[in-house]
Amino acid sequence: MRPLKLVPDNTNIDFLRWRWVALALSVGLIIASVALVSVRGLNWGVDFSGGQMMRVSFAQTADVPALRERLQGLGVENATIQQTGSAKEVAIRIPLEGSSNPFLQWLQGTSAAASEKDVGAANKVASAVRTSIQQDFPDAKFGAVESVSGKVSTELFRTGSIALSLAMVGIALYIWLSFEWQFGVGALFALFHDVILTFGFFALTQLEFDLNIVAAVLTIIGYSLNDTIVTYDRMRENFRKWRKMEIQALLNQSVNETLSRTIVTSLSLIITLGILLFLGPDVIFGFTAAMFLGIVVGTFSSVYIAAPILIWLNVKSDSFVPKDENGKKSALPAEGFID
Repeated sequence: MRPLKLVPDNTNIDFLRWRWVALALSVGLIIASVALVSVRGLNWGVDFSGGQMMRVSFAQTADVPALRERLQGLGVENATIQQTGSAKEVAIRIPLEGSSNPFLQWLQGTSAAASEKDVGAANKVASAVRTSIQQDFPDAKFGAVESVSGKVSTELFRTGSIALSLAMVGIALYIWLSFEWQFGVGALFALFHDVILTFGFFALTQLEFDLNIVAAVLTIIGYSLNDTIVTYDRMRENFRKWRKMEIQALLNQSVNETLSRTIVTSLSLIITLGILLFLGPDVIFGFTAAMFLGIVVGTFSSVYIAAPILIWLNVKSDSFVPKDENGKKSALPAEGFID
């Protein structure tokens, strides 16, 4: 039985023909994402905004509207109630009173006294909510109540931001040292593109942004990097072989040679994440949505951002030819091929 090939061996798609259209689309989406994050902001989870989270199990299907009405009657605003795992289990997330953007909290700082006050207020609200729910639903069972003070939330925001920044900078340095500085710039811009669009998606949908999403973004960075490095490695091999080939044709050939691997990997992940997105539990919906979007934009950026940027940085087919002692490039073979 012959193996199935999603991409024929003689595939020769002119991807870079559309590089200016792709650039315009990417720049437009980046500007829109920055505007959305600036105007609408992110729906920060308890991990970053501070507050408390409790899990409640019922003997029957949880009546989410009734729970939300009960919390509003207690004066608890902006509470998030989500079913987790089954229709009988819910997670109730209650932000701290007066909680704000964690970035502003980080800049302003949070004192130890304020942190203790936050913990006391959180425990008081959690106790009132628990008592009220037990009055209406005597069969309700409560799991552990997780409280995050303002000081802890700002610390989580700081460490999460540092993790994302160091990951992107470290990746750029690695590619710079392994290839050439032009490749490092291309990889860093592609990663910036993927991360900004993910933030814009969460600002648009107002899905909760918590530590799970930070983990998803780091995973997206790893996947996008892996896809970009595979393409760049093939380009480096072709730079050594085809020194007289026109740069656009060389890059197109490299992308086509890795296209089969890119499609198989991306399609496998998209199918898996698509199933989780529609059939998976609500508790991982945000993580799955971030991963699904990240795989799509990561694949796009590896082809239409990482590759064309080498042309925009004035890379030529013979740019990386070794030079002799006089600073002149070594002679090119007549056919432009190095075995």
